[in-house]
Amino acid sequence: MEEQFILRVPPAVAERIERLLNDSASSSEDKSLDLSFSEDGRTGTFAVGNDRFSASLLDLPSVVESYKTYDDNVLIKTTDIGQMIMVREEGDGVPEAVEYRHGLTPAMRDTRRRRFRREPDLNPEVVRRVEKDLQNIMAGFSVVKSLANYQVLCCFSSSVSTLIHYQYSLTDQLRVEMVEPEEDGEGNARNAGKKVVAISSAKPDVPEAGMAGGEPEGSDSDESDDSI
Repeated sequence: MEEQFILRVPPAVAERIERLLNDSASSSEDKSLDLSFSEDGRTGTFAVGNDRFSASLLDLPSVVESYKTYDDNVLIKTTDIGQMIMVREEGDGVPEAVEYRHGLTPAMRDTRRRRFRREPDLNPEVVRRVEKDLQNIMAGFSVVKSLANYQVLCCFSSSVSTLIHYQYSLTDQLRVEMVEPEEDGEGNARNAGKKVVAISSAKPDVPEAGMAGGEPEGSDSDESDDSI
């Protein structure tokens, strides 16, 4: 695998490099190119002929794919480029950080601020606890130790006088509570009219609305017999 990088130079230096590459070495004024880095590996010197320029190795905000072709028809990928060497003239400012803010095209200008979200500032201890709670839930255990299981209550009214509470749990057990309407505020009267039925099925048989209120209503066949 090849190792490549982007070399960005000022326009005047680019013309000199182009003449050096296209013309013969004897006719060109600039007969050599040289690039050297210091011990930190981020700053260095770029030399064209007898002129020397400061250079910096910067990290691009995104990966750039490099291709080559031999017939202008078939493209062959050579490598991924993630760094750029920026050559500066005298008087140009030194980059503040090794992570370059802009991309290689005008559409990628200031891309680190516009296109990439900032990582949220989270407490590692909170993240660890949340991960542990999720693992406990997936394993079938409760997150809160004081609760034996996690229950979801679903309530609906089957008639005016009867209220049925369906209570589901993670153990696939169903608990149905028949609560009669309260006549007074005392707890004894409320508990006296409360019936608890345990059903193991996940889908209970819902009592018909007509049976809960009292006597069942007559059918159409009975009405037709009376009319005769």
